[in-house]
Order: sequence, then C-alpha cells, then structure tokens
Amino acid sequence: MTSQALTIVFSISLVLSGVMITGDEEPAAFRDLFNGKDLTGWVDVNTSEETWSVRDGLLVCTGLPIGVMRSTEQFENFILHIEWRHMEAGGNSGVFAWSEGTVPEGRRLPKGMEVQMLELDWVNQHKNKEGVAAPIAYVHGELFGANGLETIPDNPRGSRSKSIENRCKGKGEWNVYDVVCVDGVVKLSVNGKFVNGVRKSSVKKGYLCLESEGAEIHFRNIRILELPPGIITPQEQAPLLDGSK
Repeated sequence: MTSQALTIVFSISLVLSGVMITGDEEPAAFRDLFNGKDLTGWVDVNTSEETWSVRDGLLVCTGLPIGVMRSTEQFENFILHIEWRHMEAGGNSGVFAWSEGTVPEGRRLPKGMEVQMLELDWVNQHKNKEGVAAPIAYVHGELFGANGLETIPDNPRGSRSKSIENRCKGKGEWNVYDVVCVDGVVKLSVNGKFVNGVRKSSVKKGYLCLESEGAEIHFRNIRILELPPGIITPQEQAPLLDGSK
C-alpha cells in the first residue's frame, strides 16, 4: 500500500473512531454545504439565475446553460458526501474538487478534478461514429482531471479512471457519492462501496463546483468533513478568488 493510501486509511479511521484530528477541542465532524433553503455558500460562475434553485429542500439544477457554480470556500483534504439523482434519461453532471472555480476562455467547464455523474442511458445516446456505445463503466462514476489538472488513474481508461463495479442507479433514483480527497489522492465510493480512485493530482487545494450540463439534476445532503492540511506548493493550490477563503 502506498504512503498516500495509508494516509487516507489512517485519516478515515481517526474520523470513524471520533479522535480529534483538527487540533480543536471538538472531534472533526461533517457540516452542511447546502442548507436546504437557499444558495448560501455558493457562487454562480457562468450559468444563470434560473439554473439553480431550491425546491422542497432539494438543490435543483435545470442543466442549462452548461456551466458551474462554485463553493465560496477552498478545501484541501476532506471527505465529501453528496446525494444526486438525474431526472432525464442520459443526463450529464458532476462535482469538481480542487477546482480553480473559474472557466478558461473558450470553455464552459473549469479546471479541476471531476467526479462524473451520468444517467445510465448516456452510453446509448452517445455512441461513436461506428455506432458503438462507450463501456458501461463510463456511467458509474469516472474520475478525471479536467482542463489541465493531471492525475494518475487507478483503473485507467486512457487518462480517466473507471469504476471497477457498476453501482449507479438510473433516472429518478438517488445515488450516494462519498469522495475522499487527501494529499492528491481521490477515492470514490458509489452507493456504499469504494470502486474508483486517482492519485498524484497536480492540484491539491481548490473550490468545489457543481455542474450544469444539459439535463435536470437534483442534489441533497451535501456535507463535508475537513481533514488536517498537508504540505503543498503554491502551484498545487488554485488561485484564491475575490470574496472567498
């Protein structure tokens, strides 16, 4: 087991045992990133006022226009819990970790570590020129660096990492992602089992972004548990944006 993997296992074990790992008087604990009432804690980057709303305690994204909204805070080492469901067959979305929280000129999505959220019919709706569908693993939580962020995939599909077990649920059903991000390593649990990962991310601290990409998607129970920081260089941290921390 690599030293980075050992760091992740040790951090999770401390969390589960209730040991203080932040240096504060209270044990580390999850806190909400979405309050179920409004968009406090989030900033629109390049979508619209109509793209994101709160309905019956859920965060609702229309999917249009394509783009993201970002967290007001940057995060380094953490465990992110997020629940999501697509409302349209073949829907596309995702959450970005360690993102710059801005969109490069000529693009619609930011630089960052993307944890993909695809509805199961996506592979059938987007066959290649020869009429061949992408591997079914494509829709079960791929991980990849977007727009310049580099990683080494655990389960390679080119530069991307694919889940080793198909666990996502389809249209209208809730999926649960637990994303562990520590020292450039990302491990993804899909509906209760860790099935994917990447390592040696070129960026280790940045913003979270939620993605709008063409179809309605709902989010709930977005929570984060922050872990102790590591040692990073200025090049490994996303630039700090105005009005954020």
